[in-house]
Amino acid sequence: MTAGSGHRPFIEMRAVTRVYGRGQAAMQALRGVDLTVERGDFVAVMGASGSGKSTCLNILGCLDTPTAGTYHFQGVDVGRLSRNQRALLRRHYLGFVFQGYNLLDRTSALENVELPLIYRGMAANHRRSRARRALAAVGLAGWEKHTPAELSGGQQQRVAIARAIVTDPEVLLADEPTGNLDSARSREIIALLANLNGERGQTIVMVTHESEMAAFAGRSVLFRDGLVAGETRGGKGG
Repeated sequence: MTAGSGHRPFIEMRAVTRVYGRGQAAMQALRGVDLTVERGDFVAVMGASGSGKSTCLNILGCLDTPTAGTYHFQGVDVGRLSRNQRALLRRHYLGFVFQGYNLLDRTSALENVELPLIYRGMAANHRRSRARRALAAVGLAGWEKHTPAELSGGQQQRVAIARAIVTDPEVLLADEPTGNLDSARSREIIALLANLNGERGQTIVMVTHESEMAAFAGRSVLFRDGLVAGETRGGKGG
């Protein structure tokens, strides 16, 4: 993507509001959020249920659009993009990891990781080599032929992370990535994300309600009642 004139942060939200519904039924999820993310950041977005953190992540991921305010991605005003252009931005620049692993049940780990590359029309041999590299990057070399039913929850989330990074996304967006895992597996997954950030320079924005997980991030942004209530910087490693 080509940036506009002058320096802008890698990601920048300014005075972003999001209102659902109308009139008496209107619910204001975001009330004027300012947020910047620089390339290579690992940002944890925290807050109670209903604080607006997932709405913020959905806007960053082009899964939702602001009611008012601006969202710039690499200098491009996302609000001026068409629905199709936003879909292309999502496909080519963003990777997603969710609380539920969203894997295809009867499909091998390798084939699950290949899926985003199939959508791009990549040749099968290139797809497979990239998918193998992505699985190796998350510690699953040798598990390529296993289906989700043959993998633990932590391994399934590793497959989901491999699928998210196989396209070399500019930003990895993770929504409660440890929410379905026990504490030991949670620490493994968060350490993996921290390693992707530290070793590969992967930019990560992660929604979490667990302070122990947020401690691995370089920055924590606290949401309260649809606003950014505070921000802390921390060392990576919990």
